[in-house]
Amino acid sequence: MQSIRVVCAHDCPDMCSLLAHVEDGKVVRVQGDPDHPFTAGFACAKVNRDAELVHSPERLTTPLRRTGAKGRGEFKPIGWDEALDEIATRWKAIIAEEGPLAILGYAYSAHQGLINRGLPSGLFHALGTSRLQAGTVCDTCCEEAWNAVAGPVGSADPESVVHSDLVISWGADLVATNVHFWAMAEQERKKRGLKIVCIDPRRSRTAQGADWHLPIRIGTDAALALGLMHILVRDGKADRDYLARRTLGFDKVESSVLPRFAPARVAEITGIPVVDIERLAAMYGNAKAALLRLGEGMTRLTHGGQALRTVALLPGVSGHYAKPGGGALLMTAASCDLNYAAVRRPSGPATTRMVNHLRLGEALLSMSGPRLRALYVSANNPAITCPDVGKVRRGLAREDLFTVVHDPFMTATARYADIVLPSTTYLETEDLFRAYGAYWMQWGQRAVAPQGEARSNADVARALAKRMGLTDAVFSKSEREIAQMLFVGATGPASRATPERLFAAEHISIAHDRPDGQPFSTPSGKLEFDSQTLRDQGLPSLPDWTPDPVEAEEAPRYPLRLLTAPGYFQPHTAFSGVGFLRKREGAPIAILHPEDARARRLTDGDRVRLYNDRGSVGLVLKVSDEVQPGVVLVPGQRPDEEAVSGTVNMLCSDRYTDLGEGATYQSTWLEIAPWQAAA
Repeated sequence: MQSIRVVCAHDCPDMCSLLAHVEDGKVVRVQGDPDHPFTAGFACAKVNRDAELVHSPERLTTPLRRTGAKGRGEFKPIGWDEALDEIATRWKAIIAEEGPLAILGYAYSAHQGLINRGLPSGLFHALGTSRLQAGTVCDTCCEEAWNAVAGPVGSADPESVVHSDLVISWGADLVATNVHFWAMAEQERKKRGLKIVCIDPRRSRTAQGADWHLPIRIGTDAALALGLMHILVRDGKADRDYLARRTLGFDKVESSVLPRFAPARVAEITGIPVVDIERLAAMYGNAKAALLRLGEGMTRLTHGGQALRTVALLPGVSGHYAKPGGGALLMTAASCDLNYAAVRRPSGPATTRMVNHLRLGEALLSMSGPRLRALYVSANNPAITCPDVGKVRRGLAREDLFTVVHDPFMTATARYADIVLPSTTYLETEDLFRAYGAYWMQWGQRAVAPQGEARSNADVARALAKRMGLTDAVFSKSEREIAQMLFVGATGPASRATPERLFAAEHISIAHDRPDGQPFSTPSGKLEFDSQTLRDQGLPSLPDWTPDPVEAEEAPRYPLRLLTAPGYFQPHTAFSGVGFLRKREGAPIAILHPEDARARRLTDGDRVRLYNDRGSVGLVLKVSDEVQPGVVLVPGQRPDEEAVSGTVNMLCSDRYTDLGEGATYQSTWLEIAPWQAAA
């Protein structure tokens, strides 16, 4: 048996180094790399089953051409040359008739390799097509919020938790989405009594495992952070020296914002009792090095940017940004300076028409001048993951839209395609990876040959570039040659990775030395409580909290608020091809508080209908006090065929967040009724 060092390519901040054990050309086991300081020898419950993912009997094995109506999933096999020639012919005809803007390339995050994720985008950049404003369904809001206070720079190193004396998991279910940081924090708790606090609207596994859980009302995180700042100032716990040296504008916040956030008012807003707010402020103010682990989920609502921005300012008041083991951890990728443009933007116009990721449905149905006539989807499943999925599917159902989907499995999106191409998994590719929740880089080797006729994202991008007449050098290079292009002009720790170390699949640390604590790359070079950048955009320059205007509009008609979160075994459809994990997760469910269930005469295990003006879905009901009254929790983004009916994002609108034009999944109101009544 051969052991090959690979890297997990799933969309996760940890970027685990793994060992794939291969026998007779088949992956028989995947395990965490025991030599990696962060992966620490274990993988999550999902990745542990990736041998079954790569060898799943549900894998696509040959290119397919549609034979039935869009959405029905009726196809016949064709050859690769036939498929690629047809794609190129159709694209050339569309460009000749209406120009390249009539084509949209949609490549996203199901493969986190810098080459297999980046090269398809480079293909469409070079062709001059309409471009996807990617990430708005996930992280653009939190990135813009972080940039407004700290600038485009990586946040704290998770491995600095060895110096922390308090960790606050704020809106993050670490056990589900950041398990290696959770493991390190737990180890420090056992070793020296590190305290772990979880602030989350639901009693997640992280909340259950923490020393203390504060169940906050959805959308009130900014109010709690301002309340904590109020108490720190009141009790003389604000670090005045740090505020004077390293921050900008706190005096305005102190005089005009904090007086409105006394503990009693914050308790009314957040649902957290005054005594607990006071206790949390005392814990935080007395900590020597408190580390906030910020979750992206708190930004997926109307005022999401203001929420994360305000929470991220809290360590500036306490001075914890200056302490090893203190500050805030959101994402780290901004500190990895590579030549990404070599892959993602090899040529093509500097600017062109943009399509917001979360408004794909609107673009397919309404965009004109020219209308979108061709769509290429790789490494994502927008018919499940995008908001307002009903609108997305109506757009995909257009007979005049030529759609190509490149995926390892027959997804909901692929069923609408004219051409479906079989894709490799990460265990069948080689690529360069850098984490976005840790400071590590690694070359991921290929464990096994592609299954069936599957081809990688990069391989297909090269083949289509050749057929489309593109001559950029990157489209004629191997993965290893492309990887070396990424280091041309790179700076910082990443630039010290030699080809010898890289292609030996060494673990390469890209952590920066930070003798003065968290650096800031804002216009002022400081942590900005008062942001001129936001003021110039017509946005509030100071942190604040105001009620969600969508609540005032929708709550009178629909009394329950939706909360979505990753499932533990099925966070999204990338793991749908593993039957064992589907069974472990169980049928898609809606979790409702006992009070709300009794009021609707619903019982545990009932089939129920969740509905609002945008649509309805059928799920199995779980009655539990792990959620608060007035909240419906739906874990994971699951395909229709696993549910009673539909998928949860049919209920979510495509409204924007306040920053970053992000998705507002959590600003969704609905009602629940028995499924039988709906039928």
